Amino acid sequence: MRDTWPLLDKIPFPAMARGTTETLQINVGYRCNQSCVHCHVGASPHRTEEMSGNIADLVLSVLERRSIRTLDITGGAPELNPHFRRLVTAARDMGVRVMDRCNLTILHVAGQEDLGAFLARQQVEIVASLPCYLESNVDAQRGKGVFDASIRGLQTLNALGYGRDGTGLVLNLVYNPQGPSLPPPQAALEADYKRVLGEQYGVTFNSLYTLANMPIQRFGSMLVSKREFDGYLALLQGAHQDANLDGVMCRALISVDYRGYLYDCDFNQMLDLPLSRGTHERLHLSDLLTGDLAGNAIRVAGHCYGCTAGQGSSCGGALKQAAE
Repeated sequence: MRDTWPLLDKIPFPAMARGTTETLQINVGYRCNQSCVHCHVGASPHRTEEMSGNIADLVLSVLERRSIRTLDITGGAPELNPHFRRLVTAARDMGVRVMDRCNLTILHVAGQEDLGAFLARQQVEIVASLPCYLESNVDAQRGKGVFDASIRGLQTLNALGYGRDGTGLVLNLVYNPQGPSLPPPQAALEADYKRVLGEQYGVTFNSLYTLANMPIQRFGSMLVSKREFDGYLALLQGAHQDANLDGVMCRALISVDYRGYLYDCDFNQMLDLPLSRGTHERLHLSDLLTGDLAGNAIRVAGHCYGCTAGQGSSCGGALKQAAE
């Protein structure tokens, strides 16, 4: 796989600084039951990296010590980590909002049959990847049969109350473009998703998040191989909006890898651009027990245009729409 960092490092991006930390986003491991073309993590069934019990305990200590109100759990398929359910239960006992970045197909994997019920009991907010409402597009991006399995997963969650008015069980979907293009307007696409999924499959959900594909890992390597990397970066740079800089996720979020090291965002984590002291010593979760990162400079490069292009892109979807 071709490394895109040497290309991204040459591209300047406006300077930014961190604000107050509101969200701790933890990657609990790269093992996944799927292997998707657009995955910026490079997750697959063959990856073995995973967060240990000691680091999971440290996550809980930091949540309590820093009074961080949101825990965003990602992977891989985060549910495959053996400490996932303990993390969720302990965080919810503290009153922390918990988000699970779920691929939907994991709900019917052997050993996970009770996963949906567990998430519902704990009132976990589910953010589920579904890159299109058309079977052919999803299977082309994520593998044959994934669309059908995803629909079954959504129907399972709906039956538990997710995505339905009055239950308090939040189910949001995530869209990624098929190739080197910007996401369409989020509100219009959400309306299309709700119409098609509702009419054809009886599926309901709360909101749709549109995310731009980052030119790193598998997707970035594919762009380089097809000689589309420069064109895609030019598209992102040309669509940059200064107004999006105030809402990017790295201002209020800290990304944590499975070893406990800190990053400004999940994308910097995958590029191995850690938060560090002046001596280049990597900052660790344990450092958050005694210090804060507010005011620290954010590490930026060419890939950051993926978050500020057009309507903007973040873990919570389009920035412009969120601001409106």
